[in-house]
Amino acid sequence: MPDKHSVLVVDDEPSSVGLLRITLGMDHKVYEATDGEAALQILADHPEIGLAIIDQRMPGMTGAELIQRTSDRYPELIRIILTGYTDFDSLVEAINGGHVYRYLTKPWNKGELAATVRQGLDLYDLTVENRRLQEELRVANEHLRVENVHLKREAKGKYRFEGIVGNSSALQKMLGLVERVAQTDTTVLITGETGTGKELIARAVHYNSARADKPFVTENCGAIAQDLLTSELFGHKRGAFTGALEDRKGLFEVANGGTIFLDEIGDCPAELQTRLLRVLDQGEIRRVGESKPIKIDVRVLAATHHDLEQDVEAGTFRRDLLYRLSVFHLVTPPLRERKEDLPLLVQHALDRLNAASGRGVLGFTTEALAALSVHDFPGNVRELQNEVERAYALADADSYITPDLLSPKLQRDTPAVESTDGSLRGAVEQFEAQLVREGLERSGGNQTKTAVDLGLSRRALIDKIQKYALR
Repeated sequence: MPDKHSVLVVDDEPSSVGLLRITLGMDHKVYEATDGEAALQILADHPEIGLAIIDQRMPGMTGAELIQRTSDRYPELIRIILTGYTDFDSLVEAINGGHVYRYLTKPWNKGELAATVRQGLDLYDLTVENRRLQEELRVANEHLRVENVHLKREAKGKYRFEGIVGNSSALQKMLGLVERVAQTDTTVLITGETGTGKELIARAVHYNSARADKPFVTENCGAIAQDLLTSELFGHKRGAFTGALEDRKGLFEVANGGTIFLDEIGDCPAELQTRLLRVLDQGEIRRVGESKPIKIDVRVLAATHHDLEQDVEAGTFRRDLLYRLSVFHLVTPPLRERKEDLPLLVQHALDRLNAASGRGVLGFTTEALAALSVHDFPGNVRELQNEVERAYALADADSYITPDLLSPKLQRDTPAVESTDGSLRGAVEQFEAQLVREGLERSGGNQTKTAVDLGLSRRALIDKIQKYALR
């Protein structure tokens, strides 16, 4: 039975080719060529060839020249050179270049030739297997590298609902939608002002879904050069562009089975929008430089602070992509619409800072909280967190944060509040009464709902209603 490998014989003498075929044909499939060009074509057509026996003296292209031309294209090919002449210069050059396994002189010994071929093919097996293992190791290392990057991003723990702070009706209404859509594989578009926690909501969708134990991969489409973004998301083939030294997976392949979150989707260039539409429509990607599609199973979540309808009208965003992205639309409420969450958000930020530093700042005074509450925070929760961190840096350990530790901008924007008795405590009480009055108005007088929105017990709310005569 033939060996699993094939052998190529290259010699311009028919008698020599026939003898080689008889010698090797019982154990191997033998291909024949009478010149170098024919040999190159056979190698291109039959990648299973593992060994070539090449005559040195041939018209047109010598054996050494043929060996040189095959060295880069077929690195695993075992080459044996035959010579009946003393053309040692070219032989030495080929051997020293590492391209020749052995050389045999004519006439050859059948036993020696057969043994040399067997040993050469054993080496071919080892070389191919070694290259395969090296490629598997490279792919595994690349996968671990990318996975490590994303595991570091997740090192602070899973982002479940308890990671989202607030009791306001606006926030709770949105979280109810998050809980429902998380149980599906629906594509979700998250919109809202900068700093409202769009990525936090995306993580909540993922970690409350059936994909929670699979990768959650993020990419900010506005934070990377547009010419690199396509390669980052879809991967590329070696040589696809300058600097593409090896095949590389994109983030869609890394996220396979899980979720990919595309932040600032409104900043995607037109060419990338077309590729994203293909992913959403057909569930497949193509690496840069490749024509073969790759099937993937990835849930897509996207976010933006843009008004994508306006971008569509302006011609900078595809309408069909907007339709596919916004199958389910979540809107993160700005902080000014959930002011009753502010004390909880401040305490949450303070607890994190104390845990990290161990300084033990006791909290914000009522007056400082009142000063925070009248600010609109156009930067939303992110701006509030920065304000808390700034005040924390100025505060003494085991003390409270007072209004004078807030930023000058906040102090400047805080309007003076007149009180009936002219005292600071009177001003704070007047502000508190205003918050309770507004809460009752929003709830239509429902005390239970107002208490939940303000983060109070129902008994505490009734006490304040009585205190400020709000009936």
